[in-house]
Amino acid sequence: MQKTIKKLGYALSVSSALLFAGQALSEGTSGAQTSSGHDHAQSHSHDAKGSVYEGYFEDDQVKPRALSDWEGDWQSVYPYLVDGTLDPVLADKAKHGDKSAGEYRAYYDAGYKTGIDRIAIEGSNVTFFRGKESISGNYETDGHEILTYKKGNRGVRYVFKKTGGDGTAPQFIQFSDHIITPEKAGHYHLYWGNDRAALLKEVTNWPTYYPSHLNGKQIVDEMLAH
Repeated sequence: MQKTIKKLGYALSVSSALLFAGQALSEGTSGAQTSSGHDHAQSHSHDAKGSVYEGYFEDDQVKPRALSDWEGDWQSVYPYLVDGTLDPVLADKAKHGDKSAGEYRAYYDAGYKTGIDRIAIEGSNVTFFRGKESISGNYETDGHEILTYKKGNRGVRYVFKKTGGDGTAPQFIQFSDHIITPEKAGHYHLYWGNDRAALLKEVTNWPTYYPSHLNGKQIVDEMLAH
């Protein structure tokens, strides 16, 4: 079991190293990544909630959130991209966006890509699964960061730092889910690693998770609704 944990920890470390290396290739160094920067956000109307979803809000609208907002069992959507389940979503984006379906596939392949196919959050404990292997850590809030992006919109990263658990579990995790006040998340983008500041600059890789009880078609329906 110890060997398994070490192997997974190494894989996570490699993943984090690759993630950080990608920052040098990203445009700008101002933390110009936002969950609301993903193309699906652009279909929202500009009502009060839609504007927040797209990244337009005032500082005083942002409120602290607890880890319980993301409690549950979550699955990566990356396998659904790879096996073609998300093709209708890509086709819809191509119909309304400025890229071809193939270009959107490349964009989301870089964004969704991860070996962590499942995450379970219960209380202060977060467990990362790679197949049958797992590592876990206990986390507490480390505040939030408001990031400003090149196109003028903004996003919020909710940051949690490790207080115990497996030594190979990441020191920091950061949630981005288009929400800026206490509310149960329907899906989220998660960033993890040992360098808090470097994670805030990540612009190309944003592993995305939906509830594990949803099947591929239900996830497609959710994405098309947004």
